[in-house]
Amino acid sequence: MAFFSKLKDRLFKSSAKIDEGLEAIVQDNSAEEAVIVETPAPPQDVVEPEIEVVVEPTVEVVPEPEIEKPAPEPVVETPPVAPAEAAPAPVPTPAPEPAATAKKSGILGRIFGSGETKEVVRRVLDDEMLEQLEELLISTDMGVDTALRVTANMAEGRMGKKLSVDEIKSLLAAEIARIMEPVARPLPIYPKTPQVVLVVGVNGSGKTTTIGKLASQFRAAGKNVVIAAGDTFRAAAVEQLQVWGERAGVPVLTAPEGSDPASLAYDAMTKAHEDGADLLLIDTAGRLQNRGDLMEELEKIVRVIRKKDKTAPHNTLLVLDATTGQNAVNQVKVFQEVSDVSGLIMTKLDGTAKGGVLVSLADKFGLPIHAIGVGEQIDDLSPFDPEEFAAALTGAHIE
Repeated sequence: MAFFSKLKDRLFKSSAKIDEGLEAIVQDNSAEEAVIVETPAPPQDVVEPEIEVVVEPTVEVVPEPEIEKPAPEPVVETPPVAPAEAAPAPVPTPAPEPAATAKKSGILGRIFGSGETKEVVRRVLDDEMLEQLEELLISTDMGVDTALRVTANMAEGRMGKKLSVDEIKSLLAAEIARIMEPVARPLPIYPKTPQVVLVVGVNGSGKTTTIGKLASQFRAAGKNVVIAAGDTFRAAAVEQLQVWGERAGVPVLTAPEGSDPASLAYDAMTKAHEDGADLLLIDTAGRLQNRGDLMEELEKIVRVIRKKDKTAPHNTLLVLDATTGQNAVNQVKVFQEVSDVSGLIMTKLDGTAKGGVLVSLADKFGLPIHAIGVGEQIDDLSPFDPEEFAAALTGAHIE
């Protein structure tokens, strides 16, 4: 739940966008649907004051007039009669009014409770409202097909019913979680060693940071990990991995700047095998999916790796930047063709209102989603939980 709290706090520009959109949708044409909901209170709190208030006035009202007659003369002569003057003050309090109000609150208290009053606005679910919900989900980059599927399933059996914002959030969250449940799978660990994990993605998607976090987490879990700094064209990437390697106690294999990354990958596999490593994480240079020459280079890395081990790479992780929105769909298509992507990791969910794209990817491709990231710290990369993600995305309450 700790990561969920962080996820809900940071994820989300997306949840804020959905929240604001739902408020506007439900408020639209919903004035007649406003209802008052009483928060139930414990019955003891209502019954006891009712008995006390009703009984006391009836006892005091009868003797009061008799006390007033002998009082006038002594009151003026002696100061001690001051308490008698104080007595009339409570006496004039009109007994019928407190009794009536107490009686009224007592009856209502028994029926409804006497908690705070809260106004809940509801709107009838109709075709117009469904269309507005679809547009809202599309604006979070959920994609047209997925948005239509989510709203259609949500509306099944509920057309014509009145729904509040919180009820719509719960329905959306349940439907999103249902779509994403089959793809929520951790990175599989195989008995064959070294297990080669190739990490790919476009420039700036967060590959290097993700590799550092994965290495640190697997090392903490007792795995013997080796990192290969395959982005030989960017010195900063190598330095960043070396920092993570020192922090996690993981060796980082490097090559001179500008050297062949496929050659480094081959040498890293040899070294990992000699060292008895459980996992070899290979970083690659960021490449745009529309750059044919760079995609060919990635194909070469895969070919060379397979000369060393025909079954490698055992995992090919595509790291996606959530801020790219629907462009992530195109990235998955191209990288899957070139490098046979086996799973996804999505980063930067804390900085976007386009978090719905992850739902679209799950719906379109069905690829495993191993982890999501919401920050730069080691614990900001966590295994993907569909229910927590759906609740954080929609702003729904989770137990």
